[in-house]
Amino acid sequence: MPSFEDLGLSGPVLRAIARTGYTEPTPIQAQAIPEALQGRDIVGASQTGTGKTAAFGLPIICQMQPSTRVQCLVLEPTRELAAQVEDQMNVFSYYKPLNVVLLHGGVGYGHQIEALEGKPDVIIATPGRLLDHLEKGNLDLSEVKFLVLDEVDRMLDMGFLPDVKRIIDQCPSGRQTQFFSATMPGAIQTLANWALKDPIAVEIGERRSPAETVSHAFYPVGMDQRDELIVALVEKTGFESMMIFTRTKKEADSLLARLQDIEGTRPTALHSDIKQSDRTKALQGFRDGTFNIIVATDIAARGLDISGVTHVINYRVPENPEDYVHRIGRTGRAQQEGDAFTILTADELENARSVEHFIEQKIERRKLEGFDYNYTALLEDNPTPLRKKRPPAPKRRKR
Repeated sequence: MPSFEDLGLSGPVLRAIARTGYTEPTPIQAQAIPEALQGRDIVGASQTGTGKTAAFGLPIICQMQPSTRVQCLVLEPTRELAAQVEDQMNVFSYYKPLNVVLLHGGVGYGHQIEALEGKPDVIIATPGRLLDHLEKGNLDLSEVKFLVLDEVDRMLDMGFLPDVKRIIDQCPSGRQTQFFSATMPGAIQTLANWALKDPIAVEIGERRSPAETVSHAFYPVGMDQRDELIVALVEKTGFESMMIFTRTKKEADSLLARLQDIEGTRPTALHSDIKQSDRTKALQGFRDGTFNIIVATDIAARGLDISGVTHVINYRVPENPEDYVHRIGRTGRAQQEGDAFTILTADELENARSVEHFIEQKIERRKLEGFDYNYTALLEDNPTPLRKKRPPAPKRRKR
């Protein structure tokens, strides 16, 4: 593995890296940074937590020159990811100060308009809020030299494709463009063919493989006991830091109320209906240990820098098996051990099989000791498959 010095980064950036304590580049950084410094367009595919922000941020900072116009635009699917990237870009540019402006929804426009009047070098934004400012004439992208679309698959999942295309149309054709994503479905390839010029592909690892240090388990239960089982599972599990993923915001709020009654738990919630200041407090509080459980929708499944999570629980089996990999990617990071538990009910068997097929791994079915189960065929060791009733034989006509 080469060192950061071997990659061709400038002195000010190398000094900033040294301040962070990073000693050697991750594989995606080692492959992407030299290509980016040569001005190549890049399509980077790598799992969450592999250092994609530094892979695009470090070479961009190296190449930026003093200007009074926006030089770099980074698009992120969520407010939390945008804020995280803003923090990292400020760290990386410590010895080459840049004016970095963050634009996202959930907050007022006043402070953002003032920041844009300060002639930013770098804009980190979510698509919707960026378009609002463009339509109001608050900024101009005509001299952007560096365009980054991060977590592209998540942006497409959230329906941002039309917005993204409108934004790209306002950037000059001579820019350098980089796409980074954990998965590369066909829609992304189509967008890349349109937006990038002769890109180099950088792909690290098996995108569908969860960390080998994660232990998986399905907990079968009747549909009427899902809430009881997950509460009992939390009570009986020795955890330091736990993330629970729900499918809907209503489920997250309902489960949070149940968990608040468990002794020793300090739960919080994270989803899009919570106002931005409270979302920021929840995320920071979970990182610093103020909260030891965070109940979240998939807003927290991608890209967020959350370390030390010992357990992930899925309230339901994800409908998309790729979401399973993203969710459990919150634990077992940096070769640490982690546990991924999923509540399984009869209506989710097909989803469970899809997950097992996708990760190419059979997931153990477990019963929680001491839990008073109502009967469900899922709890049988070898449940007898349901047989379809044969239709009655047609009656013979009398002659």
